[in-house]
Amino acid sequence: MKVRDLLSPESIELKGSALGKQDAINKMVDLMLKRGNIADRQTYLNGVLAREDESTTGIGDGIAIPHCKSDAVTAPGLAAMVLPDGVEYDALDGEPVKLIFLIAAPNSKDNLHLEVLSRLSMLLMDADFVNNLKNASSKEEFLSIIDKAEQAREDSKAVKTSVGAYDVVAVTACPTGIAHTYMAAEAIEKAGKELGLRVKVETRGSGGAKNVLTDKEIAEAKGVIVAADAKVPMDRFDGKPVIDTKVADGIHKASELVKKANAKDAPIYHATGAERASSAAGAENDSVGHQIYTHLMSGVSHMLPFVVGGGILVALAFLLDTLMGYGDVGGAFGSATPISAFLKSIGGTAMGMMVPVLAGYIAYSIADRPGLAVGFVGGLLASGGNTGLFNDHGEASFLFSEKNVGGFLGFIKDFAFAGPNSGNTVSGFLGGIAAGFLAGAIVLMLKKCTENFPKSLQGIRPVLIFPLVGIFCEAVLMCFILNPIIGVVNTGLSTMLNAVYDSGAIWLMGLILGGMMAIDMGGPINKAAYVFGTGMLGTANELIKAGTDISDPKVQVCYIAMAAVMVGGMVPPLGIALATIFFPKKFNAAERETKVTNIIMGASFITEGAIPFAAADPGHVIPATFIGSAVAGLLSALFECTLMAPHGGVFVFATVGNPLMYIVAWFIGSAITCALLGVLRKDADQM
Repeated sequence: MKVRDLLSPESIELKGSALGKQDAINKMVDLMLKRGNIADRQTYLNGVLAREDESTTGIGDGIAIPHCKSDAVTAPGLAAMVLPDGVEYDALDGEPVKLIFLIAAPNSKDNLHLEVLSRLSMLLMDADFVNNLKNASSKEEFLSIIDKAEQAREDSKAVKTSVGAYDVVAVTACPTGIAHTYMAAEAIEKAGKELGLRVKVETRGSGGAKNVLTDKEIAEAKGVIVAADAKVPMDRFDGKPVIDTKVADGIHKASELVKKANAKDAPIYHATGAERASSAAGAENDSVGHQIYTHLMSGVSHMLPFVVGGGILVALAFLLDTLMGYGDVGGAFGSATPISAFLKSIGGTAMGMMVPVLAGYIAYSIADRPGLAVGFVGGLLASGGNTGLFNDHGEASFLFSEKNVGGFLGFIKDFAFAGPNSGNTVSGFLGGIAAGFLAGAIVLMLKKCTENFPKSLQGIRPVLIFPLVGIFCEAVLMCFILNPIIGVVNTGLSTMLNAVYDSGAIWLMGLILGGMMAIDMGGPINKAAYVFGTGMLGTANELIKAGTDISDPKVQVCYIAMAAVMVGGMVPPLGIALATIFFPKKFNAAERETKVTNIIMGASFITEGAIPFAAADPGHVIPATFIGSAVAGLLSALFECTLMAPHGGVFVFATVGNPLMYIVAWFIGSAITCALLGVLRKDADQM
């Protein structure tokens, strides 16, 4: 089977045009339909778009190769389009695409067609071949160019000889294993030939591993290149200089990679005894910053479902109470009816898992499975804080709670537990991030310290030493150092807020409260501002009970404080949602898909919807949300907007004073966050 067998004249368009990427893909699918090999257009289209969400198939140099392996495909096929004016396609190099090949692969065990598609991918690495296709004057000439190039490649292979060891060996792989895998392989082989070096590349595509490297070839090679965005067996490279990079670099930086591998300019890989996935981080991304980002994303990606599911359930609870006329029940809002209370309870439980999951999977990314338990415990300590010496009813939790204990035991009592005057020791999601990295570092240290154990004791390392010693060390660091420090910070923040309130600087109070709501999104700083706001509601109630009129400035300032708190908490999710719409290149596919959820959560005053973004890129996201929320809080206070409910978002706007200007403040703050993210954040493919 040849490339020509999969491409027919009716599926070729030489004078194509498109308004954008989506339009181009739709037109390519319509061309594919003309071959008669697509049973369900929508299913196939959805598959192509899903592949684009993983990473763009606009590989650069004006070429795109969208593809999909699907049950909707009855027979393998190709469609081609030349776009003389180009189309914006989110290509890796940011340039317009002028040549598109769409690949349709059936979801079958017979992978003969994949070899044909891999040959097309390799042919497209030849600039002369691509230019000839773009300039073809007829469909027949277009097909003839492909035939001649494919035959020339076969003839070249026939006269190739193999003498001596390979200078460099490589492995390429991508998530679907249809196009990028083979294009990277072709580019690396071509670079080796130009440099006068012998290179062998193993491809791990949908049809399985091809041109597999032998132990002898690996041992004799000077260096190894792993250009992969999918799992690759790595243990065989133990002790070799290995460049671990993403598949796109295999296509666009092949010469640089081959030179470095041949010069042994790469870290020595040390196997851990288990297959490891390629990090897909470029050679330049081996920096500490990129490693931190990779570990953060591991935690964030696992945390995201808890945020989405739990947040929407809580929002539904607020909506139901509003519809049933319970929008003014104060602290009981969201649980005034059995169904709303049930939804809020399970939603709250799900969201309560966010920080432990975040910490657990950061540790897992750093230290593999042994880090998971240690990270989870650290996350629980971050989200729950130190154990209290007294329960919520003021009763002693332990026999020693009310006793004076001295010496070392007294030190443990004072620092490892939360007493009546300890302040808040909940460190929230920021503490969870720290807990995850601490856990990973602790387990790595334990692995290093125990690696020379006798073989008879190796088995107890993962089942006893790592969890026991790891959890103990993690708990000591969290309870004795991190959580108490956060408690001191919270006490200082509360003191500062009360001083601002007493000074009468209402605009400054709004600015500070709004900004605090967006620093750690549900963490201790956020909670300090929220507690202050709800405390102001309590003060207002006491003043009214004492006979003060509700219009009195002393009462109104309390409601102004609560309004600033809520609008500050509503900005981050909405601002981020707007940024995913107006600046889509700044976010990956999973982040873009949360836009509707974040709009709902922002409207419901659930700031935690922004946590996955802040956790993944705190240096850019937190300043953007902080400034947007601070401005919203400032405007709300200047407009003298008031709020009499402690929670609820848009569902309690009926209790807002000056609601129109309140919405204006919310939208302006969200727009500022959106604009700042567009300016500050790097494109997703550069992170």
